[in-house]
Amino acid sequence: MATAQQPAAPPPRPIVLPGVPPLRAAQGNEFLWRKLHSLLGIVPIGAFLLEHLLSNFEAIHGPAAYGAQVKFLNSLPMVRVLEWVFIFLPILYHGCYGVWIWLRGKSNIVYYPWAGNWLYTAQRYTGLIALLYIGQHVYRQRFSGIALPENPYASFHKVQMELQNPWMLAVYIVAMIAICWHFSYGVWLFAAKWGITPGTRARKRFGFVCAALGLLLVVMGLASIWAFVGGKYPNVPAEVAPAVSPLVQPVSAAYPGIVQA
Repeated sequence: MATAQQPAAPPPRPIVLPGVPPLRAAQGNEFLWRKLHSLLGIVPIGAFLLEHLLSNFEAIHGPAAYGAQVKFLNSLPMVRVLEWVFIFLPILYHGCYGVWIWLRGKSNIVYYPWAGNWLYTAQRYTGLIALLYIGQHVYRQRFSGIALPENPYASFHKVQMELQNPWMLAVYIVAMIAICWHFSYGVWLFAAKWGITPGTRARKRFGFVCAALGLLLVVMGLASIWAFVGGKYPNVPAEVAPAVSPLVQPVSAAYPGIVQA
């Protein structure tokens, strides 16, 4: 007696991290554009973010220290070329291409509310907040009002005046949290997509590292904002005298018996 043959089991479906679309080599030029987008998020944009947060952190030491940091950065060789090649153009590409990726993707957090989908969605929204904030911030601080490259010691006053508006203060705080989140999770995505953290355990452990990095950056950024509005340096004038090292002082101060001509 013949027996019915059982149908063959379907092949197993590949495991894909929910909420993070995979990259395929067959995608051609899009694969290269996505790789460039991912790389620019770390170098030079991520490196510039770290430098920018460290420079702003100088505000806790007072207007003179903050002005000296701004003067140092603007005195670097070929600083305007570096500004466009390594800051403005990479941010413009990373931001615009990121929005294009967002418009073509789907997170499905309503039907598939997994952690990966929520992280994917948060990465898109924080990226949009970062792009809008950076655009207005560069215009207001770099291309309008007092020219800080020529007047670096007016930088503390300029930022302080902007933050006196409570709405602008709220924008700075929200944007600071969003940018730090976007960068720290972007580092995790970069390591996962470039094969630096293979395996679920490696990605989970590195996730704790990235979370700690993001929290540290948020604390530094909020501390810098507090330096401008906390009341320790109220009503800073538009021109602040440069700080003088105690080792560099007039001869009459070092030697009271000598009178300078």
